[in-house]
Amino acid sequence: MKLIKLSALILLLISATASKPFKTSAKLNVLFIIADDLNCALGAYGDSLAITPNIDKLAKQGLIFKNAQVQYPLCGPSRVSIMTGLYPDQTKSKKLRLYVRQTIPDVITLGQKFRMENYHSVRVGKIYHYHNPRDIGTAGHDDSFTWDRTVNPYGRDKIEEYKLNGLKPKPDGGTLSWLKADGTDEEQTDGIGATEAMGFLDEFAESGENFFLAFGLYRPHLPFVAPKSYFEMYDVNDFSVPQSSNDYLKTIPKPAAISVRAKREQVDLDQDLAKEIKHAYYATTSFMDSQVGRVLDKLKETGLDKNTIIVFTSDHGYHLGEHGHWQKQTLFDDATRVPLIFAGPNIKKNNKPIEDPVELIDLYPTIMDMLDMQTPNFVSGKSLVPYMKNSNETIRESALTELQVNRGNIKAQGYGIKTKRYRLNQWLYKGLLSYELYDHKFDRKELNNLSDYIEYKMIKDSLIIVLQNRIIDAKKIPVDLGKQIDNAQPWFEPKRIHSRSK
Repeated sequence: MKLIKLSALILLLISATASKPFKTSAKLNVLFIIADDLNCALGAYGDSLAITPNIDKLAKQGLIFKNAQVQYPLCGPSRVSIMTGLYPDQTKSKKLRLYVRQTIPDVITLGQKFRMENYHSVRVGKIYHYHNPRDIGTAGHDDSFTWDRTVNPYGRDKIEEYKLNGLKPKPDGGTLSWLKADGTDEEQTDGIGATEAMGFLDEFAESGENFFLAFGLYRPHLPFVAPKSYFEMYDVNDFSVPQSSNDYLKTIPKPAAISVRAKREQVDLDQDLAKEIKHAYYATTSFMDSQVGRVLDKLKETGLDKNTIIVFTSDHGYHLGEHGHWQKQTLFDDATRVPLIFAGPNIKKNNKPIEDPVELIDLYPTIMDMLDMQTPNFVSGKSLVPYMKNSNETIRESALTELQVNRGNIKAQGYGIKTKRYRLNQWLYKGLLSYELYDHKFDRKELNNLSDYIEYKMIKDSLIIVLQNRIIDAKKIPVDLGKQIDNAQPWFEPKRIHSRSK
């Protein structure tokens, strides 16, 4: 009888083991998900129109930051700052086509640090900048240093670019274009990327290997492309696009005015056309959300969610007609503010969002801190871990963003800070300084420049001092960074050849 019971116990143990093919590790893993050109038009951020159930669910499971600011509202510089934990004045990277090691060749990037810690560092899709959609399917920047393995998805959206609707006869990644696509999610570039990321999760679940898996989506960046079903989720008549007059431009500094009128073909769009384009952005965002959901579902299915930290963010925001502008490259909240969500082990659910200003260069030291790894000495960001422990400690009083405006003969240097309540922007143009000041308590859309209001003089003067000190700190030479190369030239960009036709 005892022998029979022992045999039954052995069979039970074998059965239990077979039902759980994955292996766990005492060390935590990281799933880093970054969207492209995603603003805060998400349900979790209070947008009543956005249909983004997967990101909203992630926000409820973790900690959401409502005042996360990028350090440069342009893909290339922002992504270099994220992956190095450094300000643009320290990376020397303020243009699109600069490889990170053209300016700071000795830097240890976030993914590279994980390789040094014996993690498997994997990139699926876009992490560093390359032109979207032109370079979809090609190798990324810094592959041999940052990653052990890379995947460059190439989907139907890329193949069928000739079908795009746009403001130009031959649409590109810098001018408004959109498409209600045929086919399934899995045929799109981001759908393929999600499938590849899911495959890596299956692999790591089986092997038990620790990983840093970076999944970079290409959407909702132009062209706004999603399968037709995502467009059908919305009624185009529910959308509205703000109007902006030339009289408004007289109330802000000239460089700021130029930044929101950079693309003439996108100014003063017909209202019906503008609503159609905004509709396409929201549909594309919902498609992106679905791909994020597929990966998160796989993480849970494998059991890896029990020891994997999830970080979700975007490289910068995106104007949808606010201030009369479409796209990024401004110092307004529409371009500088991004979603930021942390979820996973040791992150207490916090129903109260964090309203304090934080910066995307804080991601590097935060992730290091969460995994008990040593943050490299050169990193300028600050750890946000106290927020995850429900601490009342304020990590930052302000978040710093930089932008250079170069339009014809207009060359201006801009810096801005965002506090919990105010935004102050400073522009240096022709040797003179000018300012914008916005009070978010009364003006969250940043339309009323208070810089010359006598009632706000003391606030403005105090914020100028804060901003000046922030700029000085952002220019400091980081400890142990190695070489910093000034005036590096962007890599050669071959002319795009349109080989497909209708």
